[in-house]
Amino acid sequence: MSHPGLSPFPILIITERLILRPLLESDGPEIFGLRSDSGINQYLDRKRSQSLTEALEFIRNVSTHGMLYWAITRKSEDRLMGTVCLFNLSVESHTCEIGYELLRNHQGQGIMTEAVKEVMAFAGDVLGVTTFEAFTHQDNQRSIQLLEKLNFKSVERTDEAPTEVMHFRRSKGGIR
Repeated sequence: MSHPGLSPFPILIITERLILRPLLESDGPEIFGLRSDSGINQYLDRKRSQSLTEALEFIRNVSTHGMLYWAITRKSEDRLMGTVCLFNLSVESHTCEIGYELLRNHQGQGIMTEAVKEVMAFAGDVLGVTTFEAFTHQDNQRSIQLLEKLNFKSVERTDEAPTEVMHFRRSKGGIR
């Protein structure tokens, strides 16, 4: 992804409880945990990580995949709890896709709501994004609840993606 004003990658987004920062190689064990956990990955269309080496390779390559990828940490502890990312950014149409994942022991605490709100605000204020897209499996109730809480609306699918994948959309207005 190439966008004016994004070099270097934005270092920090600070919320009430969280710091969102770029991924570091020291996040390898937690990234491996996210990418190898069967419960976290049951609704994702990706190959599960088999080793710490694969997780480290993912961290090294994430910036070359056209994504902005933040590690989510608590202000009091610089240990990755999850990630939030923006990808498929279109400067012309002012849209992007948002994705997120959280280690299971941190779920249900409002962490992802707080992180996604700030990333969306950043995307709107700095990148000029006005429309956010998100895709989730129809059985991933936590993800659906998060998207609905953030005022995403379900959109009818017209593509050939698997029918169990739901498409959500949200315009920038009233993010915070």
